[in-house]
Amino acid sequence: MDDAKNKTFWKWYFLGGAGWNYEKMQGLGYFYSMLPMIKKQKTIEEQKKMAETQMQFFNTNNTVAPIIMGVDNAIQEEKGVEAVDTIAALKTGMMGPLAGIGDTLFHVIPSTLIGSIASYMALEGNPIGLIFWLLYGFLRLFCMRKFYAMGYKEGSKIVDELGNRLKKITQAANILGITVIGALIPSVVSAKFGFEFNWGEVSMSLQEIADQIMPKLAPTLVVFLAYWLLGRKKMNSTKVTLLLVVLGIVLYNFKILGV
Repeated sequence: MDDAKNKTFWKWYFLGGAGWNYEKMQGLGYFYSMLPMIKKQKTIEEQKKMAETQMQFFNTNNTVAPIIMGVDNAIQEEKGVEAVDTIAALKTGMMGPLAGIGDTLFHVIPSTLIGSIASYMALEGNPIGLIFWLLYGFLRLFCMRKFYAMGYKEGSKIVDELGNRLKKITQAANILGITVIGALIPSVVSAKFGFEFNWGEVSMSLQEIADQIMPKLAPTLVVFLAYWLLGRKKMNSTKVTLLLVVLGIVLYNFKILGV
């Protein structure tokens, strides 16, 4: 592994979560980690274009993220700025599925097993439980190095074996990313229609009617509204978030939307 790739990995290992924010999540940390590779681009304009791609929204499990970084580095090394669309699409398509796997294998299970054993030992006055966490830390580091090498190898295969078919990969990754994001809408966005029509003994709920048309219609409309607003000039994610907060408060008090 050359110097630039080594720096990329260690920057992510120590500072991958640095600069976390609600707009880009891990995007700033990912960009910082990728700086050594970005600087390898030939011109300032190419570096700027690659930097814009690497600064995009990114959010996945820290331990499995090196798989994506390895793929990214391999494609970037071979194709440069020609592959920015492919890199962006692969990041979007891979980060969701890998987050679920990584959170389960490297967060939920270790925290439950090691945490319960170490806590029990601590209650008994035994400090050996700390050693389990240290050993897990080394195991996690070993896995991250392997994941990075695996991602880089697979990224090289994509370039070598598929060559000029990168457009198809980009389209496939875009479809995967859209599918993942679409599937997250009902589980992440909580909204329902609160309006009810009452006339004597007759009562009609707008939410029940909407469920017959399309389940989870309200969350979908909220996401479409946010997507549309982000496409407007002079709009950014902060303004959209504040607008949605105000709109949510108003619609809730008028009993048009509920939660």
